Amino acid sequence: MARNDGDSHKVLVERVFQLYGEISRLGSLKPSTNVDTLFSELVNLCKQPSNIDVRYLSNGEQEIRSHLIRLCAEAEGLLEKHFSARLGRQPFPLHHLGAFPYYNNYLKLARLEFETLRDAGVVAPKRVAFLGSGPLPLTSIVLALHHLPSTRFDNYDYDPAANAMARLLVAPHPEVAKRMVFHDAEVEKVTAELRQYDVVFLAALVGIEKADKERVLKHLRQHMAPGAALLLRSAQGARAFLYPVVEADELPGFHVLSVVHPKNEVINSVILARKRFNDPE
Repeated sequence: MARNDGDSHKVLVERVFQLYGEISRLGSLKPSTNVDTLFSELVNLCKQPSNIDVRYLSNGEQEIRSHLIRLCAEAEGLLEKHFSARLGRQPFPLHHLGAFPYYNNYLKLARLEFETLRDAGVVAPKRVAFLGSGPLPLTSIVLALHHLPSTRFDNYDYDPAANAMARLLVAPHPEVAKRMVFHDAEVEKVTAELRQYDVVFLAALVGIEKADKERVLKHLRQHMAPGAALLLRSAQGARAFLYPVVEADELPGFHVLSVVHPKNEVINSVILARKRFNDPE
């Protein structure tokens, strides 16, 4: 990828950092007209085609980018809590998922991840783990409803309150609830259980800083079953101002099967890898 020496890159970075300044001065990141407007503009800006490479940002720019990703993570968590609570008041919450403003993105992302698994020969897995599922576990729900009708989903989140909210969403839907389990646990405390899963999904915001992501990936390498699939999310170009980047060559102990960089409104890139059978660790 080219170095960031073009006028278009300079304009992009300046506008992203202007929005960062406005967002960082907000008194709260809870959903509101102002918050929604600023983050919508940021997302629309960053999803435009760009070959900017965030590795070439200056140290100061890297610090701003890191803080911006943390602000995005906080806002995303608050947005999910808001809509999970709203949906949870419905008699049948899963019939109203379209109320979430980014639901169509999740539909497309889940389809992309399902097709990536299918194309690599991972068909109808019996058990799947989703690490970092949150209060609105849309990936697991969409996959269970539309793509993996017999798979069991084990969802892990460190926040018991988030899991309680998620359980309320699926409880009125027995055909989904019987295949959807929620565990209160930090990723790095999930050990022997990881060997049960055919596929492990790692949420993009589990391990925001590079060192944290590396530690999580090392943990998965140590505890996943040989031959199991790891599906994780990354970001490319300007989308890397919104989410952490994982490179395909940063997965020791795994054989990378596929890397997909969407060009549509789906923000996250997808990396599919298989745990090696002969990993010396």
